[in-house]
Amino acid sequence: MSAISPPPTNDLAAIVLADGPDAGRRVAGLSLAERARRVAARAGAARVLTIEGEADRAALAGWHRAGAPVLVLRARDQLVHTPLAADLVASDAPRALAVAPAAPDVADLAPGAYAGALLARGADADAVVAALARGDDDAAIAARLREAGAAAVPHGAIARHRVTSPDEARAAQRHLFAILHKAQDNVITRYLFRPVSRAMTAAVIGTPITPNQVSMFVAVLCALGIWLTARGPLSDAVAGSIVILVATYVDCVDGEIARLKLLSSKLGAWFDTIVDELCSVAQVLALGWHCHVWFGPGYLGDLGFDPWMAAFWVSAVAYPVAIYCVYFNIIVVVGSANSQDYVHHFVVVDDPAAPGGKRLRPAPVKQRPRPKTTLGRFIVEWVPHVIRRDFITWATVLLALAGWTHVAFLWMALGGAVTAPIVGYEHLRLRLLLRKVRAGAAP
Repeated sequence: MSAISPPPTNDLAAIVLADGPDAGRRVAGLSLAERARRVAARAGAARVLTIEGEADRAALAGWHRAGAPVLVLRARDQLVHTPLAADLVASDAPRALAVAPAAPDVADLAPGAYAGALLARGADADAVVAALARGDDDAAIAARLREAGAAAVPHGAIARHRVTSPDEARAAQRHLFAILHKAQDNVITRYLFRPVSRAMTAAVIGTPITPNQVSMFVAVLCALGIWLTARGPLSDAVAGSIVILVATYVDCVDGEIARLKLLSSKLGAWFDTIVDELCSVAQVLALGWHCHVWFGPGYLGDLGFDPWMAAFWVSAVAYPVAIYCVYFNIIVVVGSANSQDYVHHFVVVDDPAAPGGKRLRPAPVKQRPRPKTTLGRFIVEWVPHVIRRDFITWATVLLALAGWTHVAFLWMALGGAVTAPIVGYEHLRLRLLLRKVRAGAAP
């Protein structure tokens, strides 16, 4: 018997059925039983009990508080992931069953078939616990609940996979790896980074390496790359740019491990974000110093000043200003830690959660028709991402190999000089809107 006890947010209890020889099979670094325990905790369970034998079943009656809602996850023969339980917990039904959707991601269950997770509340929860204590199978309990009118809740994508053999375990891991693509991934991340980072993640997912340890390694790589770049010689700048590119690939791995092993946390997300932003600022400044040393103040003619150091100091101001404005936007208003969630325009609307109050909401975005030509689609899908870090790190390496580190630096410096006024102006508008919200101004 074992339990996970996160800070309780409600009286939800979870029971993980791991009384079978396959419950100990490891997929993506976790046993089926441990993954189910983490899924239950992520779903909000204040207490989690794992059933591994008759002694655990006998302890059920004394463990469960009468009337408390119960989430049951079967982990004896299947991998489970968060979407299997999330909609069940969100349901208001007194009894609900996770069922295969109309188009299941895996074919071992017919659409509408019980998928190995159920939720019961009140007297129904007491009956489920009593049945499990007697030794009843969860599928039989689910059948009785269905007859009693339980809500059938189709599970979300990448929710479960049968695992009763080594081949099925490997297939389950491939199935689970589909969650590594994020909604915010742009075409560059999707085609240039994820294929490589997935392979790197697959190589370490079975080890005890944690996402925060990966982030620390990324910080070390970035520091090494920045030191090499700032040394001056072109060869060192090339090496430093390559090291930073490698760090960018490794940077994808921490998030992938966190999603696969259900280890995501606000602390980890912020640690990763801080490392990324510090690396971005330090890289442009290191390139500026490299250009100052390698090309010299007179490279562009007798200007009466050092253009490299001028761009260096513009970047030293513009980048922190832009970062501050972006993160004020996503932290204070959007409620995110991901810069890709930045919102350009907001409107003041009534707040349904606070009668008479106001809140900010992202302004509607006009949907533009998709270009019909291949060139038009290429411009729309690729060109907007040339200012993103994942593209810049690749471009910097290619420009350095061509001996054009000055082009890379001026491009990055210009990007900061243009971005800072834009987001600065949007920041001032956002501040004015926030004043309206605090004053209860009409929308």
